[in-house]
Amino acid sequence: MKVDRLISIILTLLDRKRIGAQELAEMYEVSPRTIYRDIDAINMAGVPVRSTSGAGGGFEIMREYKIDRSVFSAADLSAILMGLSGLSSMMRSDELANALAKVKNLMPAGRASDIELRANQVYIDLSPWLGEKDVQPYLEIIKTALRESRLLSFEYADRHGNRTARTAEPYQLVLKGGQWYWQGYCHAREDFRLFKLSRMAGLRIRDERFKPREFKNPQLGFADILPTVRTMIKIRVHDSIMDRILDYCADDSYTPDGDEHRVVSFPFIENDYYYDLLLSFGKKCECLEPSRIRAELKRRIHEIAAVYDRR
Repeated sequence: MKVDRLISIILTLLDRKRIGAQELAEMYEVSPRTIYRDIDAINMAGVPVRSTSGAGGGFEIMREYKIDRSVFSAADLSAILMGLSGLSSMMRSDELANALAKVKNLMPAGRASDIELRANQVYIDLSPWLGEKDVQPYLEIIKTALRESRLLSFEYADRHGNRTARTAEPYQLVLKGGQWYWQGYCHAREDFRLFKLSRMAGLRIRDERFKPREFKNPQLGFADILPTVRTMIKIRVHDSIMDRILDYCADDSYTPDGDEHRVVSFPFIENDYYYDLLLSFGKKCECLEPSRIRAELKRRIHEIAAVYDRR
């Protein structure tokens, strides 16, 4: 019994009001007896198919189970197709193909080309750039562990590069800022933690299963606390890095300063990430105010220079 034939029969039944066993047999080049066995298997899988005898009889999926195509507009179906294409990096090819086939089956006759054209107007690519760690194998391992409630073991590097052995219960995959994370209950920390896939090594599924705990979605946004920790600073930058600067501030937050520079009102948080960000611009960025941040940048620059002076 071929699974792809069963799926195809289901899609045909969703598309047709009623179809006879002989027509299905000819369509899939099998005997009517095989079609009857396939229909039994489909019923056992939970898809309610009934048969009617006599003229015009055949197999049909119960109307209560079918989705009315008119429920979905062209915009709805385009949005679903865009979402599925964006998830292609975390779905197996067979999963994606089956999902796409089901969605396309809902397309009104004569509108398929228009809907697919709209869906292709937005392209979502979650795969890594050259040189970044490919986390796809880990995504598959975590998905399996989530499905089977199995423990995961791995080595994890914190933000300082320190590695520790961990065992955790997986609860949720998270995509944030183009990076994959997963939330799990860490046995070493006896609490929920958010693990970044690119910091993991040696991930494997354990034989042990766990009883799922209650959990909440991780706190991923900082909108509530941002006003209290963010400071607007004034920086002078060269035009050649304005494209990078505008990733962090509004396009009306700067004024020209000579032919090749601009003075920018820049949202800044006093932590290593933002200091390192300003330093990454090199001599093309100068902090003008406030004085404490300018002084801290100067101190860090001296520390960097001292490293090179030692040799």
